[in-house]
Amino acid sequence: MKLRILVIEDDLSLATLLQTVLEANGYQAVTSQSGRLGYALVASYSPDAIILNLGLPDVDGMQIIYELRKWSEIPIVVTAGRRSEQEVVEALDAGADDYLAKPFGMAELMARLRAAIRHASYRMRSQSTPQSGNINIRGLSIDTERHIVMVDGNDVHLTQNEFRIVMLLARHAGHVLTHEFMKQELWGPMAADSNQILRVHMANIRRKLEKNPAEPEYILTEVGIGYYMADGRERPC
Repeated sequence: MKLRILVIEDDLSLATLLQTVLEANGYQAVTSQSGRLGYALVASYSPDAIILNLGLPDVDGMQIIYELRKWSEIPIVVTAGRRSEQEVVEALDAGADDYLAKPFGMAELMARLRAAIRHASYRMRSQSTPQSGNINIRGLSIDTERHIVMVDGNDVHLTQNEFRIVMLLARHAGHVLTHEFMKQELWGPMAADSNQILRVHMANIRRKLEKNPAEPEYILTEVGIGYYMADGRERPC
């Protein structure tokens, strides 16, 4: 599965160039020339990383970093047209993973983006669960150290966001997690009112994990309430 990158850049020509370069490097990319729209897309698009211009016309890019860091560790590479030591310090202290001053080379940007995604993945693995090693539920095996999910010995390729959902359910195996709880844990205050985004993710996960997605064995639905991961025990009546 291709990693998804959200580009929040008001310069249309640069945004278009970034999208072209990202797609040529094997990523999926979506762009927004608006800071407010870009922030909203974090919930609906569920990107694996963000390239964020600090000098947006409608919203201070620094404010977007502050708001995102209240609920998400998604990697952020920021760009800006001017560079001062104080600006760099403020962006990094706010939670940005890296900083590039314009103009910048595309090869350097790609290298910094890869590094930011790699570091964020390490953080997520260490923070996603207090357990280490493997979580085994029937034929489902989750290696929390190496970020690997297997079903009956076969590797299952999950996106970063899909892995987060599976880990959330695995940490609470046998317990129903409400739609609202899951959305807040995954997307914080940007969780959409509709459950459609969560349903789409769950449908994709079930297609990858379940022998028959219509009759799931691992991730089950509590109608009208939420989801739970089977733990191999009978659920109480």
